[in-house]
Amino acid sequence: MLDRIALILAIIGGLNWGSIGLFKFDIVAWICGGQGSLVARIIYTVVGLAAVWCISLLFRNTDERVEDYSRE
Repeated sequence: MLDRIALILAIIGGLNWGSIGLFKFDIVAWICGGQGSLVARIIYTVVGLAAVWCISLLFRNTDERVEDYSRE
């Protein structure tokens, strides 16, 4: 559950950065009243922590097995 929340927050952060890169428009700052507002800084921090958590997803050993359907 925590992995999915972190992934969603990281995606939201990526979309915000895409908006900044393409349109020079910071969605979080626009919603929260500027980059320096307390709410915006909290959102930036939570999204950043979520991205750090998502790094751990790259190094986890998964037990999911893919069935081999070529033997049918």
